[in-house]
Amino acid sequence: MIAEEDYLPLSGIQHFLFCPRQWGLIFIEQQWADNHLTVGGDILHAKTHDGGALEKRGDIIISRTLKIASRLLGLSGECDVVEFHKDAQGVPLHGYPGLWLPYPVEYKRGKSKSEDCDRLQLCAQAVCLEDMLCIEIESGALFYGESRRREIVPFTPELRARLTATVDIMHSLYTKRHTPKARPGKHCRNCSLNELCLPALSIAGTASVQRYLDEHIE
Repeated sequence: MIAEEDYLPLSGIQHFLFCPRQWGLIFIEQQWADNHLTVGGDILHAKTHDGGALEKRGDIIISRTLKIASRLLGLSGECDVVEFHKDAQGVPLHGYPGLWLPYPVEYKRGKSKSEDCDRLQLCAQAVCLEDMLCIEIESGALFYGESRRREIVPFTPELRARLTATVDIMHSLYTKRHTPKARPGKHCRNCSLNELCLPALSIAGTASVQRYLDEHIE
């Protein structure tokens, strides 16, 4: 098990899968910069978290900004929304009769992606809830701001195995305080840290920094 003081932020999973260097700059080197995409995401999450911590709608209890952690993964963070559905396979909740099955819901700007970065982050939330509540969670949902629809995500053995492998690499890099090198690609255009990362320097290869600056600063 990983010591609590060595837990990594759960939100880093999406950053790591988008670009390991971006993750290193943010979580190892403590660097950050906003752009219109990050601000849009912040606005969506602010709306999601507005309105109090608990809300009951029929046989569903809605919890917002629930703090979570996993000793198994060595992660901590919070869920945008956890719906507790009344279910005989669930857990007791203080002040509410019956048993309740947790169902994590993560809010994202944009639309569903072919890559699994959002799904792995959601799966990590489920594993944290499982560790905390001693229960098995089969699925959760991603809500995308652009499509205004939910994508149901089953937490398959394959997704869980990839999550574990990803988190193991993150812990290894963090322990070594090693920020990965840039891997320039199309994703760099949407990265708020582009000017801090300078991925084009990797493309320049053996060209000197001064030559790069002379070519790009006019």
